[in-house]
Amino acid sequence: MLKRLPFLFAAVLAVAACSHDSDNASAPQSPAPSASTAPAAPASAAPTPATSAAPAQASTAAPAPAASAPVAADAKPTTPFVDNGKWVEGKNYDLIEPQQPKVSDTNKVEVVEVFSYGCPACNAFHTTVDQMAKELPSNATLVFLPVSFNPAENFPMFQRAYFTAQALGVADKGADAMYDAAWKTKELSSENPNGRGLKPSDALPTIDDAAKVYAKVGADPKEFAAVANSFAINTKMKRADELVQKYGVMQTPTIVINGKYRYTVSQAGGYPQTIELAQWLISKEAAGK
Repeated sequence: MLKRLPFLFAAVLAVAACSHDSDNASAPQSPAPSASTAPAAPASAAPTPATSAAPAQASTAAPAPAASAPVAADAKPTTPFVDNGKWVEGKNYDLIEPQQPKVSDTNKVEVVEVFSYGCPACNAFHTTVDQMAKELPSNATLVFLPVSFNPAENFPMFQRAYFTAQALGVADKGADAMYDAAWKTKELSSENPNGRGLKPSDALPTIDDAAKVYAKVGADPKEFAAVANSFAINTKMKRADELVQKYGVMQTPTIVINGKYRYTVSQAGGYPQTIELAQWLISKEAAGK
């Protein structure tokens, strides 16, 4: 069981994994030690009810099922599946049984990053995810699934902000800005300004604060706030929590392939290996193995 650390200095945050009960596990680059054990029973955070003050159009602004990272123009063909014993089920990746639904409605092999903008390990990992998207074969696509299981570090707000940005078409454009706001400029930080501990819940950044960040990439703050409190976004958050539980995700970042395979950075052995393992599991799935 991991020991709770309410605050870590920036250098430590860069390699911390955000676990289901807000504990921190190690997610080093390469090589990585075994993943730490997280609590067994997930608990979804209840979405905030829609407000009656939201404009009528907000409740009808349903987001797309999931935002997919664009496939590179020079996307590689799928590598033929070869099992040379390098990747071992139960060690490097876990089988999700029974296989669960995809996040999106894609017909391609779906690669999911389960994440939060409020997670320091996701902040450190997101450039690797960008590289993963560039190196995916043409039969695969990358999508994102935000979690809410760490209210102390404002994960529910970040989840709501992501789905709202997705509905307004600015999720991809705003990803770097959101990470920067949480970890560089601290506009969306859950940490106290004096660097000691976390802010109380009533002092955490709000969806209106997130709207100001997305305004930098073209979102209208008033529309953003209205859509954020819509029934459609509440529904997306509820479904996301259900998928996170079905996938058995206990920490972020976690990679899920086609609702069938799940692994963490530590299981893969480091950042570069997460890309290699994703490609191998894509070829395994494509080959029907």
